[in-house]
Amino acid sequence: MLKPKQMSRAVIVGHKDIMEETIEALHSSNLFHLENYNEDSSGLKLGRPFENAGDVSKKLIQLRSISSFLGVKKSDAPKQKVNTVLNDLESKLDKLDEEVTAKTEQRSELESRLKELETLAKDLAPFSAIPIEMELYRNYENIAVFAGTVKENVGPAISKVTSTYEMEYDQNTGTVALFVKKEDEATVSEILSNFEFRELRIPEISGIPQTLLAGIEKEEADILKQIESLETDISSIKEKYSEFILASEELLAIESEKAEAPVKIATSEHTFMIDGWVPEDGIAGLESIVNTATNGRAFVSVQEITKQDTDIIPIEYDNPKVARPFQEIMNLYARPKYNEIDPTTLIFISFPLFYGMILGDIGYALILLALAMGIKKMVKSDAVKPLMNVLIYCQVSTLIFGILYGEFLGFPLASLHTDHGTVPGLIAGFETITLFASPIAGEVITYPIHRTHIVMTMIAATALIGVLHINFGYVIGFINEKRNHGFAAAMFEKGSWLVVELGIILAVLGYTGTAPTQIIGIIVFLIGFVMLVKGEGVKGPIELPALLSNALSYTRLIAVGLSSIYIASTVNLIAFDMILPQGGIIAAVGAIIVFIFGHALNTVLSIIAPGLHALRLQYVEFFGKFYEGGGRKYNPFGYIRRYTEE
Repeated sequence: MLKPKQMSRAVIVGHKDIMEETIEALHSSNLFHLENYNEDSSGLKLGRPFENAGDVSKKLIQLRSISSFLGVKKSDAPKQKVNTVLNDLESKLDKLDEEVTAKTEQRSELESRLKELETLAKDLAPFSAIPIEMELYRNYENIAVFAGTVKENVGPAISKVTSTYEMEYDQNTGTVALFVKKEDEATVSEILSNFEFRELRIPEISGIPQTLLAGIEKEEADILKQIESLETDISSIKEKYSEFILASEELLAIESEKAEAPVKIATSEHTFMIDGWVPEDGIAGLESIVNTATNGRAFVSVQEITKQDTDIIPIEYDNPKVARPFQEIMNLYARPKYNEIDPTTLIFISFPLFYGMILGDIGYALILLALAMGIKKMVKSDAVKPLMNVLIYCQVSTLIFGILYGEFLGFPLASLHTDHGTVPGLIAGFETITLFASPIAGEVITYPIHRTHIVMTMIAATALIGVLHINFGYVIGFINEKRNHGFAAAMFEKGSWLVVELGIILAVLGYTGTAPTQIIGIIVFLIGFVMLVKGEGVKGPIELPALLSNALSYTRLIAVGLSSIYIASTVNLIAFDMILPQGGIIAAVGAIIVFIFGHALNTVLSIIAPGLHALRLQYVEFFGKFYEGGGRKYNPFGYIRRYTEE
């Protein structure tokens, strides 16, 4: 439970004649983590793909291209028999490819033409108000043509230098079309530059711009109709072939994986050797599968795991079902190494605990619980479900703390009597019960716990939780070090921190009590300090101040929670203030909108803020004391069939 699944290293050896049967058996077992062979001086070489590898790879690429074009996505399609899929593959794939290729080319041509028309329309738009045919803008020997935009009418300025010109000007767009004699070109060009003249591209087309634009608009509408019709045809093809595509793609992916497997295997002229890993409890099953497939002609040998192997052993989690969703949180950080404690089960307890301690509101817990369960039911993704399970666990914790705090959407459930008056509760007749006086700041502990009235006590309590959580991390770190490097190394590297803390506690108690206790505390601290320097070098003393900052970091458990309470209370206050003074339907509608929108926003923040801060306490403060991570994922050679079956 607190360590990864135990693995064994296995080597399978046999004659090349039975290599295909052996690979088939290993693939169907979905048990053996295949290690790539790295060529060395042993004389063994990497094998070659099986003969069908090229054909299978070609068909797989062809099918995936079709799937991408049609937009076929994973679904809950029924499983199909392998033989049926193989028979259909030969008869349907080429036909499907022809249909899709034709549709692809047709859509490509239409989309290309549509882009051409869009570009042409963009070029013609500035000329739309000028009634000059486009072919009249070019092919002159003695006339210079200026077509562009200016900041104002250039006619008066041009008329001062020449009387021989023709001009059309659109004052709305600033477009000008100017025709002058060739010998006046330089002079006119200089005048136009004073009017911020910008030349326009003249499309290579004939006709009046306004008429051309109308024709383009009509052609674009026609093309869009053709594309729409084409999309309908594509949807029809997708609906007709989607199950076939999913099943065929899965089958070809399996065949490709098996056909390419020899390139990872060591071979000689007559033999092969497959190296890999298998769970310790799967060795007997592996031997049975290989022996059955090869009639006892292949041999499975279990190798001794050396110390150097521990860094490359693939990691498979071994957690109880209830804690498995938190493996996703571990994967976000790093998988554990083979020889260290797997903290998945630990964060299964602490992460929801911290989340609930921060949020602690019955209303938000019920909203988020319903949301998580709804998403889990509607979304079939294997990546989403574990995250929704984590959210469900967190909301159960939030609900428990919500009952403890007596909060519902920022409202206190119980009335509280203070020196400054009575704070009314949401439940009539439910009074706050006084339990005992806190030793901090004269605050009083009650049920329900009103967090806003015992802030100093909550800060001290959360800091104490931090100290306990951090030291638990040191204890786990001690166990990890003892496993890997022995008791002495564990004592110097991790135990030294516990000794230092003990010395600080005794010194503080002695300062407030008796002198001998203080002296003993200083001596214990110095012993721990020396141990720390020996265990971690200069880095250890430098990190000593981090003990305090790490513990104080846990006060976010109350700080972030208070921010959520104050946001919810502010929303409630604004909503009720809108109703009470004015009254009326408009005020009531406005108050409802503010109430819903405000609490919706706070609900979103209630997912993000508690989650991020609870996660930070795991990753930074807790994991930093013992966890290294960096393990490889156990990835067995095989395939979990979803759309096909033998």
